[in-house]
Amino acid sequence: MVLDKGEYSFSTCWNIKRHAVGSDMIEEIRGLGFKRVELNYNVTREMLTTIEPMIERGEIVISSVHNTFPLIDDPDYGTDSVLLGFDDEAKRKRAVDLLVQSAEYAARYGAAAVVVHPGEVPFEANIDQELKALYKEHGPDSPAYRSLWEEMLERRDSLRGHYAERIAHSLEDACGRIAAKGWDVTIGIETRSRCYQMPTLREARGIIDRLQGAKIGLWYDFGHGMMMERMGLYDNAEDMSLIMDHIAGIHIHESVGLSDHWCPYVHSGDMAYFDRFLPVIEAAPVKVYELKSACTPEEIDRSHGLLTAKLERLRTAGGRTGT
Repeated sequence: MVLDKGEYSFSTCWNIKRHAVGSDMIEEIRGLGFKRVELNYNVTREMLTTIEPMIERGEIVISSVHNTFPLIDDPDYGTDSVLLGFDDEAKRKRAVDLLVQSAEYAARYGAAAVVVHPGEVPFEANIDQELKALYKEHGPDSPAYRSLWEEMLERRDSLRGHYAERIAHSLEDACGRIAAKGWDVTIGIETRSRCYQMPTLREARGIIDRLQGAKIGLWYDFGHGMMMERMGLYDNAEDMSLIMDHIAGIHIHESVGLSDHWCPYVHSGDMAYFDRFLPVIEAAPVKVYELKSACTPEEIDRSHGLLTAKLERLRTAGGRTGT
């Protein structure tokens, strides 16, 4: 029997490649027990023609939309770009316009938040891909990995202040325009999956502190956080307290090694590591599963059952997790 997932939402990233018709995609998600849905950045305007009537009839609730929304087929404004940190002023302003557009759709659908990948420290080549290959072949303590990691970190550290400034400026512009429209939508800046991308938890806190009063928070993506911890960029358990009071929403999934978007507990077989994120799940106003297509309905249901049982034990025990 499929569990009713209640307050939990589910991202269309799981099945969007299997469907050309938006309503069919949503019906498959409803079959998992989810009434709440996050519309991801691959949702097209054509898909929305069949999804919007479902929203209007109250068949689904949109928890969040993922910038850039709807789909923009331009890598400059895609999920892995400088985006809100562009030095080119015309490109930066276009990125802000697209974020405001995403917020307009969120407001129209009654969604609480827009998820955004804010930016990165640009590199000429994909150094993250090189590092992950070395990690898998030789391990994170190997001389080859450590040497390239230090090279990456030196450039990232030298430029992250500049790009954080650009990102904060863009977010200030976007939040001001959203507030002026009266849209009750929070911008969630997402922890990312590549080591040169921004923000880390500490970088997110710095940006949020700069924009006090704006409707902005961290969108904590747990699988990405796990990968960045394994690669050496930050420590989730150590830095989590910095952002606990500034969570806009979460993406729930687990990484197995450096492969992400798996079902928590089920695919790793580790019944303890993911527990560190339970207090964040409890605190998050928007809770979204963001799983890959390889996750089966049975695995999703089992994972959700394990997670919610652990959360119930956490509440009962007054903050201590059980395995």
